[in-house]
Amino acid sequence: MAKTIAEFSKAIVLRRVLRYVNKDFDKNGIKVINWLIRHDRGGGVKHEAQLVKEALSDPGNNWSQLLRSLWTDIDDGQRLRLFENFVVNGSMIGTPRQRRFSEKYDCNIPWAVLMDPTSACNLHCTGCWAAEYGDKLSLSLKELDGIVRQAKVLGTYFFIYSGGEPLVRKKDIITLCERHPDCAFLSFTNGTLIDEAFADEMLRVKNFVPAISVEGFEEATDSRRGKGTYAKVVQAMEILKRKKLAFGISCCYTSQNTETIGSEAYLDEMIRLGAKFMWLFTYIPVGKDAVPELMVTAEQREFMYHQLRAFRDTKAIFTMDFWNDGEYADGCIAGGRRFLHINANGDIEPCAFIHYSDSNIRTHTLLEAYQRPLFMQYRKNQPFNDNMLMPCPLLDNSGKLAEMIEQSGATSTDLQNPEDVHTLCDKCNHAAACWTPVADRLWVASDGPARWEHKKLRNAQLQRKYAREAHARVDTPPRSTL
Repeated sequence: MAKTIAEFSKAIVLRRVLRYVNKDFDKNGIKVINWLIRHDRGGGVKHEAQLVKEALSDPGNNWSQLLRSLWTDIDDGQRLRLFENFVVNGSMIGTPRQRRFSEKYDCNIPWAVLMDPTSACNLHCTGCWAAEYGDKLSLSLKELDGIVRQAKVLGTYFFIYSGGEPLVRKKDIITLCERHPDCAFLSFTNGTLIDEAFADEMLRVKNFVPAISVEGFEEATDSRRGKGTYAKVVQAMEILKRKKLAFGISCCYTSQNTETIGSEAYLDEMIRLGAKFMWLFTYIPVGKDAVPELMVTAEQREFMYHQLRAFRDTKAIFTMDFWNDGEYADGCIAGGRRFLHINANGDIEPCAFIHYSDSNIRTHTLLEAYQRPLFMQYRKNQPFNDNMLMPCPLLDNSGKLAEMIEQSGATSTDLQNPEDVHTLCDKCNHAAACWTPVADRLWVASDGPARWEHKKLRNAQLQRKYAREAHARVDTPPRSTL
């Protein structure tokens, strides 16, 4: 579905506005934020814009420093392209469209699609399920392109690559950036394949951003990813920083490296190297070769909870912990609620850590997958707990994932070593039992119950508003482009 006349007109105006602020951020930034707040009738960026306005009001604020660094450290063309694709297409146009289709078809429509171009990887990291899959699975360029085209019809303009190592498919990744200049593409990558030539291609297309996986400093990274990996990662970061390309880091904290990942020294070093964001994951024991001993203790998870909240008041970097930050996303974001995962075999999964599916991109459209039993189980049961510090149906809520898999009839997507869902859940039950009292204490201490009740009321009001808007429009159902 092409943009409507109203969306097209909005896009033109917003691009002019973004170019205006791009010329002189200090002079025009607040003016544009005020304009966005007034004109964002679809609610796609209003809340975030208000937070940006508050940050910019204090030049010494760490958030203000981070925003200003996007003007001093990032190429003008890339910054403008990414802002257009995130703010205009992904949020102000995409979010209202996602809501309309969600109401019309009574299913989740995601803000982002995570997909694996290949199962191949040039490393063999301890405890990584991708290492079990070998290098035999891949989505073709035509299939990847078809996924993007289908998703855009539904309002999704943000795509994330995982794997395997996505940069094994450098040429195809750049081709997708060229074919879809209105989208933003991010890739989880070990960083070892980023060189001068690929950085130049990134600078040319302008809509690709790497999130480089780092396990800590040199000793911790090399012990899990192989000797010399950390040096290659630092070299990649130096290339990206020199060419003024945006990048961030992706960190999996485990029982072995939590204290390092959560240290001020580590975060300061990543900021010095040029990282603008930090996405955090905790270790999940998925697959036959999983190492349950790498799962964090409740004490370590609480340590990360406090550290990130302290750093957000002091450090010029955007941080997000996909488990401990459930309170900001109203719980689990998987199952199409905010994102989903398509593996290298085409299986459409609720999450990168939940390897079960009842649909495949080669036999179902995205919309059909969103409406099938597994994703509808997610929609029906989310949030999985009224304590938003316990968002995950696997790690935090014992038995919930197994219940949904059985109800939906979904099966394991691991072609080599299919894992019974009860076996997977059993590996996480002890961690859930230990985390529950800690999460309850933290939730009450932060006034979480009262905030959540207020938010539920507000969400219900917004849902009724979106339903009225959806029923007032007639949208063309998307067709498969595969």
